[in-house]
Amino acid sequence: MSINNAILGLLSSRPLSGYDLKKLIQESTFMYWSGNNNQIYKALVELLNEGYVTNEVQHQESSPSKKIYTITAAGQQELRRWVLSSPEQPEVRKTFLIQLAWCNGLETDEILQMLAGYEQEIRSLIHLEQGKAVKGVFAPDRSPREALIWRMIDANILSTYTSELQWIGEIREAIIHENEKEVDAVNIQVITKEDQQYINYRLTDGKLSTEQDILDLVGICMEHDIYRVLLHEEVLSEDFYNLRTGLAGTALQKFINYRITAAAIINGDQADKGRFKELLAELSQGNAFRMFALEADAEAWLLQV
Repeated sequence: MSINNAILGLLSSRPLSGYDLKKLIQESTFMYWSGNNNQIYKALVELLNEGYVTNEVQHQESSPSKKIYTITAAGQQELRRWVLSSPEQPEVRKTFLIQLAWCNGLETDEILQMLAGYEQEIRSLIHLEQGKAVKGVFAPDRSPREALIWRMIDANILSTYTSELQWIGEIREAIIHENEKEVDAVNIQVITKEDQQYINYRLTDGKLSTEQDILDLVGICMEHDIYRVLLHEEVLSEDFYNLRTGLAGTALQKFINYRITAAAIINGDQADKGRFKELLAELSQGNAFRMFALEADAEAWLLQV
């Protein structure tokens, strides 16, 4: 679409001067041209040469004379032809998206500030559009149907801005959530000794409190292709020691299924509790899980199995 089509559309409602056209285009949201004199008068010259518009000089007593442009029958036909032509594909032209695409080098707070600034711009545009609606900007209003169409165009613009606000809220929440994950992210320490490797899993890596935590640990082993894990006492939640929760059983089953060998350092009295103590006694016969009081002993066992 060129500005010529927009000018023909505006002139189809009534004769206008170049100044009038510039003002209407500048005030319009969906007619996205700058509306500067060069654009408009160049387009008017082209339309005159093609016979789509005519002009006449209108003299004014207290003001300079001005040219009034009127659409011709050929211009009406050209406008009709263009309106019935296949619409162009919608384009996404947002400088902010390009900025956002390369923001990975920024701190999270800086990215959130970017979003806040963009959000303020969108809110300003919404207030501007709402103000235009109250003020009553240009609309042909030649029939109830045309008035309805122009109201729906305004609604489309507002819905676009509203959707953008919703998207800003979603990406803000996603970034905050991702940042929290990074703060709590698994800080895996891979220990290499005697040509063997194991994963040293400490509190900074997160407690093993749910089945998903167990699966995450399995995923870490698979990612690093290391199937020996040293668990420190602080990563084992209370539910791990309470066999009724099934957490320990789930962990042990996953270790067996994925051939993971895990050693736990437990110095407290948790290991002496009835059923958990019995479970440890059963496990001492296999190589899936063992409990040790000293880290050195746990490491030595891991490296030899």
